[in-house]
Amino acid sequence: MRKLPADSYYLRKMRKDDIPYVKEIENLSFTNPWPEAAFKGEVENPGISFPYVIVLKGEERIVGHIIYWKIKEEVQISNIAVHPDFRGLGMGEKVIRSIMAKIKNEGVSYIFLEVRPSNKTAVALYKKLEFQKLGLRKNYYHNPIEDAIIMGRSL
Repeated sequence: MRKLPADSYYLRKMRKDDIPYVKEIENLSFTNPWPEAAFKGEVENPGISFPYVIVLKGEERIVGHIIYWKIKEEVQISNIAVHPDFRGLGMGEKVIRSIMAKIKNEGVSYIFLEVRPSNKTAVALYKKLEFQKLGLRKNYYHNPIEDAIIMGRSL
């Protein structure tokens, strides 16, 4: 797998003016993408939500995003996507590892997420990051209808 140097991109808080770019990545990434209003709600949520964008240095281009919810000592990754032109470069792994280190330092002890079983690339990444299968949510996804694998790990 080819990789981008770790210093070729960075994470920063998502802003309202990022939403059109995030929405484009979302539409390219999922058959049932989040609506624009959902991203706006995440940006405006001062409590448990932490939305970030992945920005390619030099071009200052948004190439991905991650949103997670922190509830006491747990975090749920609710949305993560990388633009198709930048997949396979190790970016998703680096971002998740970065977030895990950050939240561990903040006292979080457990992280979890849901993923489509058909998203073999994502499932393989989460396994590589030592997430374990915890169970299934029946008919969780739509377009097409599919169960969700619940995965999690201790930090």
